Amino acid sequence: MNTFIQKSTISFLGTGLMGFPMARRLLAAGFPLRAWNRTRSKAEPLQTSNAVIADSAAEAATGADIVITMLEAGPVVRSVLREIRDILSPGTLVIDMSSTGQSEALEFKRLLSERSIKFIDAPVSGGVIGAEAGTLAIMAGADDAADFFHAEPVLSVMGRPTRVGPVGSGQLAKLCNQLIVGGTLGIVAEALLLAQAGGADPAAVRAAIRGGFAESRILEVHGQRMLDRNFLPGGQVKSQAKDMENVLLAAAAAGLQLPISELMTTAYRALLDVVPEADQSAALLQLERLNPGKRLGSAEDKLP
Repeated sequence: MNTFIQKSTISFLGTGLMGFPMARRLLAAGFPLRAWNRTRSKAEPLQTSNAVIADSAAEAATGADIVITMLEAGPVVRSVLREIRDILSPGTLVIDMSSTGQSEALEFKRLLSERSIKFIDAPVSGGVIGAEAGTLAIMAGADDAADFFHAEPVLSVMGRPTRVGPVGSGQLAKLCNQLIVGGTLGIVAEALLLAQAGGADPAAVRAAIRGGFAESRILEVHGQRMLDRNFLPGGQVKSQAKDMENVLLAAAAAGLQLPISELMTTAYRALLDVVPEADQSAALLQLERLNPGKRLGSAEDKLP
């Protein structure tokens, strides 16, 4: 283990659905870690792994070598960074692993650079399963390769980090990921409902096409969730909806029209008023709402 890993103190801000297992993996790897969450009870179980639980973000960040934020959305990240900025030492590295907009990541960089604080945007994909297993795909935007190399030993504990460009590029890569996830969720839901409505066994159809060109992690994990009607969250509708809205904003900024993204954004907007905390596989529920009388399987819905 290198000296950097042995001596770096990490402040982990945001121990929700994803943040908690990520912080736990860092503790298991031997990092001194101070954790904070707005709802303190969500961070307190980390004490059994020797984390120090702070009462405020500023308390958690004081004296940290690296600050990791894993928060709900850009406005929350902005608020927390404003709270901690003036207590961080110049040269501190802030790694935002939340899903925000590309423009927000650039704003955060400017906010912190005024205090000579380094910044990387490094959103993740892989859900709670990936966070627990340490197999997250981590898309990092860093202006300086040295900043990425500084962060890499920490990020590697949580998954597979890749530098995809300068600051803001991590969020853009995450949006590309979520565009594919959102579109594929919709297609898998349509395929399974079509199979059933046409008289085939949807579970058998899913099994038959796996291993062919249609195989995907979405078909594997979320296809089974749809068949089981298990919409308890791994990810959440509200997060997917936020990401799809940010996809459209990025597309507009780039002068692009993305028709499939527009359709899936409309679907997730509709779900926000009904099951905002359900898993993204609830895309099936919106499809069923568009097709009255058609329903996949006979199991009861499992909803948060």
